[in-house]
Amino acid sequence: MRNWRKKPSGLQFVNVLLLDQFSNHCLANAVEPLRAANDFLREPAYQWAYLSLDGGPVTSSGGLPVQAADSLSQAGPADFLFVISSYGYAEQASPACLRALRAAAARHTTLVGLDTGSWLLAAAGLLNGHRATIHWDEAEAFREAFPEVETTRDRLVMEGNRWTCGGAMTAFDLALRMIARAHGEALRLDVAALFMAGESAAPSQGHPLPRQGVVAAALALMRDNLEDPLSIPQVAAALGITVRRLEAQFRADADATPQRAYRRLRLAAAHRLVEHTGLSVREVALRCGYDDPSAMTRAFREEFGTTPRALRRG
Repeated sequence: MRNWRKKPSGLQFVNVLLLDQFSNHCLANAVEPLRAANDFLREPAYQWAYLSLDGGPVTSSGGLPVQAADSLSQAGPADFLFVISSYGYAEQASPACLRALRAAAARHTTLVGLDTGSWLLAAAGLLNGHRATIHWDEAEAFREAFPEVETTRDRLVMEGNRWTCGGAMTAFDLALRMIARAHGEALRLDVAALFMAGESAAPSQGHPLPRQGVVAAALALMRDNLEDPLSIPQVAAALGITVRRLEAQFRADADATPQRAYRRLRLAAAHRLVEHTGLSVREVALRCGYDDPSAMTRAFREEFGTTPRALRRG
């Protein structure tokens, strides 16, 4: 599993175009994972700016006002343009809006339609020849309106430099995948865990665990047993699966062994305790499943490039 403490490959800029009546939920799910990634990396990997069509304030569907930093036409180039629309998208697809989107496409590496933002990108001709999705309530109308677009009911589509997703929850999934592409599965798992995404209990007796839930359920079980770590056979038994299946799913979904993932969870917990509490290193070690504080310190240095005491002094 890749060490997300390594220096990021480069700062990525995200321009976020908000249309009136945008979804608060969709915006938070798109941006908060990027903020969390910056926190985990301890240096900026993502920077974003909120835009509107005219540079003035926009108001969400829940009444939240946002003052834009700039207009879409005046904003500089960026790696990503997030287009977030929700209600009133048909009226928002004005000639002026579509012209501004077409001009902005040349200044952005990747265009991302969130919720009904996909409709605006398609109306501007920016999804022609691409696979795309939209909020499922609008899928049939979208398919009929834009035959040049290969419409799918997938939760999200990330192909080339055109990404689309169907709503607020899928915006979170898209942001996690965006993080994984740039910084690896380890950071994606840490950000997802911060928001308690994908947490699943072990299956009840007689109900087998679905394939896509194996890693999430295993991680949830591991987090519940940091102080007295389980063996990997015990984790597999609690989930009602074989060790071989558990290892195969971790390799496929997390690019790591279960042992490595468990170790990372324990050390991440140690890092939080060192940084945010006054507990002694010995107490931190015990709470994270290490009987020997020296063993934890060695593992801590290997994972984070510093010792608990040096981190606390810094």
